[in-house]
Amino acid sequence: MKQSLIACHTCDLLHRVIPLPEKSTARCIRCGTLLYSHTPRSIERTLASALTGLVMIIIANVYPFLSLQSQGTILETNLITGAIILSEQSMAGLALLVLLTSMLLPCTLLAALVYVLWPLKCGYCLPASRRMFRLALALRPWSMTEVFLLGILVSVIKLAKLATIIPGVALFAFLVLVFALAAVNTFVNPHTIWEKIDRCQ
Repeated sequence: MKQSLIACHTCDLLHRVIPLPEKSTARCIRCGTLLYSHTPRSIERTLASALTGLVMIIIANVYPFLSLQSQGTILETNLITGAIILSEQSMAGLALLVLLTSMLLPCTLLAALVYVLWPLKCGYCLPASRRMFRLALALRPWSMTEVFLLGILVSVIKLAKLATIIPGVALFAFLVLVFALAAVNTFVNPHTIWEKIDRCQ
């Protein structure tokens, strides 16, 4: 019977992969680094969170984000407005960074997870599933929607003295997106997903 091995990401010590009890973890016996864990229904929960996040991104880009009302004038802003304003003020690099970390990278991360996990749930793999899952894992640290949302809240507090702030549908959708991405990071279990990919290829 073939035994699976896993190398520690920190010290490269090889370990045998053994079945784990529910909600337990396996750590390196040399340095204590987390090797893998047992997350119940990891694929289903991660897929549900990723689909929710994609829907929220669409809503956040379609509907108004915030409306500013001052002296009878109402100004509506969208999710992409901040990046546009920064680019118009000769801060193209910062505008690109905001656009990537608040919209493009989270969208790519969630789309890659759906591409990999939906077929896995149905018992098969799509072409390039390995590459797409590697891409998703690489993008996880760069999806900084919570930082973007915190910046918006600080701006809203400052602007509240100058105008009436009317939150839009997109703001609430973006808030749900932040929680959806947090759920993805909680539920995703790379070890389980790699095993599923290996079995169906």
